[in-house]
Amino acid sequence: MNGDPEYAQEFVDIAGGRLGVQIYPEPTGPAGAPVVVIWPAMGVRARYYRPFATALRAAGLAVVVADLRGTGTSTPAPSRADRHGYTELADDVGTVLAALKPQLDGRTRLLLGHSLGGQAALLHLALHGADAVDGLALVAVGIPYWRSYPGRRGVGVLPYTQGIAATTALLGVWPGWGFGGRQARGVIRDWAYTARTGRFPRLDGTDTEAAVRAVLAVSVDDDQYTPHETMDHLCGKLTAAPVTRELYTVAQAGVALDHFTWVRAATPLAQRIAGFASDLPPR
Repeated sequence: MNGDPEYAQEFVDIAGGRLGVQIYPEPTGPAGAPVVVIWPAMGVRARYYRPFATALRAAGLAVVVADLRGTGTSTPAPSRADRHGYTELADDVGTVLAALKPQLDGRTRLLLGHSLGGQAALLHLALHGADAVDGLALVAVGIPYWRSYPGRRGVGVLPYTQGIAATTALLGVWPGWGFGGRQARGVIRDWAYTARTGRFPRLDGTDTEAAVRAVLAVSVDDDQYTPHETMDHLCGKLTAAPVTRELYTVAQAGVALDHFTWVRAATPLAQRIAGFASDLPPR
């Protein structure tokens, strides 16, 4: 334990480091509840999702939250020597799922990704197949393609994203100046590619815009980084997957929302995700 009674802190070994995984207590109710494994946004620690995890548990789901490589309790810390990118993030999803196998066996499993975490989960399923999970929930996720932003916003998105990529290439690491926290150059390179081209990079020679299992895609009102249109762009690529497209609105939440604050006002969204999980075919 980490001193916080809300979850058990565990670690999963990877080459050159380890991934921090927070395992919350089982929800009240019948044993064998569906399990949701949360993957955070760029630079956001797993512990930020405690209010969301609490809401999901109250809705009847077992909850696991992983720190992305190099963030929070996960290592290695981004540095000039660390070049990991989207390939490694996608592989990390599989590594955590394999480590959780004893807890997951016989239960409905749902990956839930926020922003970069959603991209990592989606890419894992595209690269390695969806047999290990039953569904995918994407919340405030989108390909940040500059042409998909409404109005004139895209005109600023392109130089902003490519400027971050150029700075990262020069320094060998992104220091986190005002965006995304400290990040490895490979992550920023691949992220900037999606912003420039509107596509995921080819990983290990594989076209990553492939079929995945059932998807619940939820964009959030007033999201400053991935507005509704960027989620629409992403969903347009999931041509072989059954996609349920929804909005999470200020009216539903009862408070102001943005790319991050939805986590702290997500009780209605947690209930919707629990309903999605319960509708998935049983194992």
